[in-house]
Amino acid sequence: MRNCQKIGEGVYGEVFLYRNQNGGTSVMKVIPIEGDLIVNGERQKKFDEILSEIVIAMELSNLRNNKKNNTSGFSEVQKVRCTQGNYPDRLLDLWELYDETRGSENDSPQVFPSDQLYIVLELTNGGRDLESFVFNNALQAFAMFKQTACALAVAESQLKFEHRDLHWGNVLLTSVDKNKTLRYRLNDKDVEVETHGVEIAIIDFTLSRIEFDGVVIFNDLSLDNELFAAQGDYQFEIYRLMQKSNGNEWQHFESYSNILWLHYVLDKAITSALRYKNTKTKVHRQYLAKLKKYADDILSYHSVVEFVTENFM
Repeated sequence: MRNCQKIGEGVYGEVFLYRNQNGGTSVMKVIPIEGDLIVNGERQKKFDEILSEIVIAMELSNLRNNKKNNTSGFSEVQKVRCTQGNYPDRLLDLWELYDETRGSENDSPQVFPSDQLYIVLELTNGGRDLESFVFNNALQAFAMFKQTACALAVAESQLKFEHRDLHWGNVLLTSVDKNKTLRYRLNDKDVEVETHGVEIAIIDFTLSRIEFDGVVIFNDLSLDNELFAAQGDYQFEIYRLMQKSNGNEWQHFESYSNILWLHYVLDKAITSALRYKNTKTKVHRQYLAKLKKYADDILSYHSVVEFVTENFM
């Protein structure tokens, strides 16, 4: 924990970054569970509620080892632990430093009692989110979009996966060698994607849905009326469009929800939302036009598998 820092937070808990034994960096999500204490204005999740998110995260992570449908585009789960006790002093110090420098919207973890249970998820560090990342130009945004689409298609095919919350805080990017190429496998066929210097990792499966070993694992969003009432960003409209598409029945598979979120990602790329360093080059204009064309066409597809098969294979 000597080189640890708090890097984020959510209603579910706190997120820390630390240097692991291999010399790289890992992300640690600390999520209180099973307690009666109201935390950050919400009741704590029960074990069975958090278990679904853990299973989804692990199955998506394991797609990097699958032969028929293969992708490394989802955050890699390194370890999952259930722990008990007072919040460690070191992590409390890091929480207070974050609160002083950036301002926290969460309650201080010092409120937790000595018998508090936590789930600790350790993940590979996926980088900066789409909202804060600065692209060189639209060519890199095109590479980001293509990777996101291919990863979704693989998970859609293998697990009947819907992310259901793929806003720009849940697509992470790291800078890589500009000549690096990624290989996806979709229904036994290879798809190669040039990174052009950026590699994505999709995170946060709190609202997601998969089918695994004949079991449907999902979050019943029909119980959360507030999710569909928010106004402002296009993100909130996507929730309502998903609800309209599936008739507010969240157990069954509706691949069109992934198409809706890809349209959201494209919308961020072609408006002034994403940040670009070089906007006056021919390459930037060329790939911005490509992204705009995808944005115009993508809503006519029924699934991301269909979209990727027709456009990238």
